[in-house]
Order: sequence, then structure tokens, then C-alpha cells
Amino acid sequence: MWRGAAVRAVRPTGGSRAASGAAAAQLRRWLEGELEGIRGAGTWKSERVIASRQGPHLRLEGGGAGILNFCANNYLGLSSHPQVIRAAVQALEEFGAGLSSVRFICGTQSIHKDLEEKIARFHQREDAILYASCFDANAGIFEALLTPEDAVLSDELNHASIIDGIRLCKANKYRYKHMDMHDLEAKLQDAQKHRLRLVATDGAFSMDGDIAPLREICQLAQKYDALVFIDECHATGFLGPNGRGTDELLGVMDKVTIVNSTLGKALGGAAGGYTTGPKPLIDLLRQRSRPYLFSNSLPPAVVGCASKALDLLMESNAIAQSMAAKTQRFRSKMTAAGFTISGKEHPICPVMLGDARLAAVMAEDMLSRGIYVIGFSYPVVPKGKARIRVQISAVHSDEDIDRCVEAFIEVGRKHGALP
Repeated sequence: MWRGAAVRAVRPTGGSRAASGAAAAQLRRWLEGELEGIRGAGTWKSERVIASRQGPHLRLEGGGAGILNFCANNYLGLSSHPQVIRAAVQALEEFGAGLSSVRFICGTQSIHKDLEEKIARFHQREDAILYASCFDANAGIFEALLTPEDAVLSDELNHASIIDGIRLCKANKYRYKHMDMHDLEAKLQDAQKHRLRLVATDGAFSMDGDIAPLREICQLAQKYDALVFIDECHATGFLGPNGRGTDELLGVMDKVTIVNSTLGKALGGAAGGYTTGPKPLIDLLRQRSRPYLFSNSLPPAVVGCASKALDLLMESNAIAQSMAAKTQRFRSKMTAAGFTISGKEHPICPVMLGDARLAAVMAEDMLSRGIYVIGFSYPVVPKGKARIRVQISAVHSDEDIDRCVEAFIEVGRKHGALP
């Protein structure tokens, strides 16, 4: 029965249909103009098609094999870890492909509750709540928590998901200069007239590879009776002695109230996000957070991946601890060659180039040498600050890193980025 239905479902029904009429034609002309403008500015983002598993070595569609991958968020190399894959298959077979429901109707399985408990235990918090992504977690928290009587103070370089989440809430909004504690203090002083004050920051900033000064932020929060929220997407799993993130790294786990993070980077790389913090907050999010209330539950296979990744991480910190030496190797060799590398001691290593076209052509030339990296330009980063973002993984070998550096030197000299 299922086979016949599937065959009927995929039979072609004719060519594509385009909307007609003056309005549709006007829209198409405008869209084509916008797209041409993006191409003309040198900021067009192409999607390379991978024909293998995620990992340090890739095969690209069209025959590109043996490609070294230096631009994934696969920090711990768990995306293709055999135990993680087996856990996904087991969850798929036992719990099915999906729930076809949101959590509060008929979409909560035992594995969802087990993973939430495990996340809370890992972060040493009271409770946790799962989302389809950390973008959803960030979209869902500020509106549910903050009222027009409150204030939120946000770093100017926070991730787009934090910015968008803050836009959705009705709190009074303050933006402080990037990691500038004098400016944050001035904003906190002005925000004393509000009921609650929430300082929101990335723990590690994904475009620049720098780490928020959480000690100083928490000191100011304590001085001005504020709460602290951190987004740990580029920290969870590998920063801190046990990979718990920037609050562990900087010794302020007991001073950060709310942690949002992802299951889609270091923790298996599949999908999903979460909020962890005080139990009453998590209970409130289950009642009010719109992305949670109106999105399907995480698929069992994704839950299985993340749960096993957390098991591996809590059993041993060896993988997380291997990151530091590999990161230092790349940063020191690139700096010695004459490149400017943004950030400090983070596996995100942005090679700063400035010009968008230069970043794009250098990234293409790197691929021709077997190194997969991507150029970043406006609007992902500010104008004039284009870069190639390199990301180090625990599964990169020293030979992989040295080969990447050698390719950068060749390409940099070819295009005038190095003397």
C-alpha cells in the first residue's frame, strides 16, 4: 500500500507554473534588480554541494574529492561520529520519524524530557526547554519574559537571532558598544528606572572569534541589579575545562541567569536549540514562548544524536581540551605569515581581508587547492570588514592545519593580500 502511494505521489504533474499579472511582473523585475545588485557588489553567496558526510575531509558534487573542510561548526567532530550516528538510527527505529505535533498537544516523548534533563545537568541549571533551533530559542525568550516596564541591554555585534528576538519584545531597548564595559555601565545607569534589566550577549562572537568579558559583565550586573543572558552557540561543548561554555571558562556559572545554545554545532551538528536556567522561567516559556508553542517537536533522530553527543562530552573532556593546541597552531602560523587574525584563543579564526571581492576570489582559489573555506562580506559582516572565516575542529590533524596555512600563503601572495 505504502509503495504504490509513494510512486503515485512522485509522478510529475507538468512544468513549473509562474504567477501572472502586472503585480507579479513588477515583483519579478524588482527581484531581478536586487539580485543583480548583489552580484555586482561581489557579495553573492553560492552554495557548494557536498556529496559526503560532514567532516574534516569532504567530497563535493561534481567529483571534488579529498577536500579539507575548514568552515564547519563541527567543533568536536561529532557530526559523523559512529556512536552519534548509531544513536540517531536507534531513536529513529524506536520512536519514529517525527511527532507530527507541537509539544503540548501530542509531541512530547520520553527522549525529549530525558534530553532536557541532561542539558540542564550539563550546564548545572535547574531545567531546560528544547526548540527547533537556537534562532527559535532566541526568538522566543525576550517576548515571553520582558514587558514594557523592563529593559534589555544588547551588545551591538550580537547574533542576528538575538537582535531579531529583542525586536519582538516590548521592553525598552539599549545597545552598547561591542564589549565596551564603560558604555554598558552608562546604559545600566540609565536603565535603573525600569523594573527588570537584562544584559544580553553572545558568549563567543561568531564572526570575530572574540569572547565576551563575562566577568566584568557579571560584576556590572551585580552592581546594578541586572540579569545576564548569554548565547553559547559557539562555545558549548569546547570552551571551559569541561566544555560547558564561556561562563565555565571565565568562572561565572553561578552569575549567569539564562543560557541559550544549540545542538546543531558541537553537539552532533544535526539541529535544535534550547534555553536552560531557573525552573520557573522554563515553565513560563512552555506557556508563552511562541516558537515553542507553534513548532513541531524535534525529530527523534535529532534528539538521539544530541543526547549521545552530550554523553560523550560528559564522559570525558579530552576531545574539548584538544582544541586549544590546534587553534594556537593555526593562529600562530598565519600571524607569522603576515595575516591579521581576529579574535583570540577561539577556534573561529577570521582572516581579515577588508574587500568583499578579495575574500570571495581568495576563497575560490583556496578550493582549487583543496581547502574549503568561505568568504564573508556585507550584510553578514559590516562593510569594509570582509574576511575568510576559518574554523578549527578537534578532528583536524596538524598536517591538515599546515596544508591550510600553506594554501593561504600561496593564495594571499597571488592576490596581493601578502607581500
